[in-house]
Amino acid sequence: AVVVLAARRSERIDAVAQEIRERGGRATTCVVDVTKAEDVQRLVAATLGQYGRIDVLVNNAGIAPISPLADLDTESWSAMIDVNLHGMLNGIAAVLPAFREQGTGHLVSIVSVAGLSGVSPSMAVYAATKNAVRTLHEGLRTESTDGVVRTTAISPGYIRTDLADSMTDPGIREQTRKNIDAMGIPPAAVARAVAFAIEQPGDVEIGEINVRPTVQA
Repeated sequence: AVVVLAARRSERIDAVAQEIRERGGRATTCVVDVTKAEDVQRLVAATLGQYGRIDVLVNNAGIAPISPLADLDTESWSAMIDVNLHGMLNGIAAVLPAFREQGTGHLVSIVSVAGLSGVSPSMAVYAATKNAVRTLHEGLRTESTDGVVRTTAISPGYIRTDLADSMTDPGIREQTRKNIDAMGIPPAAVARAVAFAIEQPGDVEIGEINVRPTVQA
């Protein structure tokens, strides 16, 4: 299997690709901004051109410049909608025709536990984008009962990533970093959930997985 890594920061994905290769795997990279439909289309076209097929697309891009709605930070609202929601839609638009043509494909999106049991203060727009992704997944699933396309939504809790860096409110950013330091689990936990979902037989679909620290409320 070949992993094609895509992100805006080439140095980050180049480093990950090199680590995969050092472990005996195969990996290539492509610089992509998911808010630009043409970038995602280019990623899919390049992958198909080099390898002939795409078995799985993992939508992982996400930002969280969260703040109370009363702050009226409409720029951050738009940014979250563009990355978290439009980015996922751009992925669907780019890859769905290939899945249909080859007769199989698996869409995996990294969502969030935010909003699963009520929206926390300051997270209204972020939770709205993530729940919209969950709803889109269910819609695609209902349109794909012919067995061609499988969908999986994976919702992480506190994971040791740099998501807090995208938070513009200093207080919220610092508290989130403290929570991650105190209880965050490694990104590998989410990777294992992705692997579990995509390794199922073709007639088995894992629709949703929640992955959170055991101590997270």
